[in-house]
Amino acid sequence: MKKRYYILKVKGVAKIPDYIQIRDERFSLVCYVRPDRVDKRTALPEGFLEKVSLIFPQLAYGEVRPVEWNPETREICLT
Repeated sequence: MKKRYYILKVKGVAKIPDYIQIRDERFSLVCYVRPDRVDKRTALPEGFLEKVSLIFPQLAYGEVRPVEWNPETREICLT
């Protein structure tokens, strides 16, 4: 069964770096990471953060993007 997440790229200012918010289907914050440091432990499914981090450079700042995760194939799909 596919699971939906929402990704938001937040622009940093001055010494504060950019961050990525990952939220679940209820829009609760599940993960808050820097795009260049995705090796932290999270409650996200195994492999999800590594796959989704490949699209971080393509994301526009301030735009919420839904992402579907298929745990069987371990693939993501931007919707």
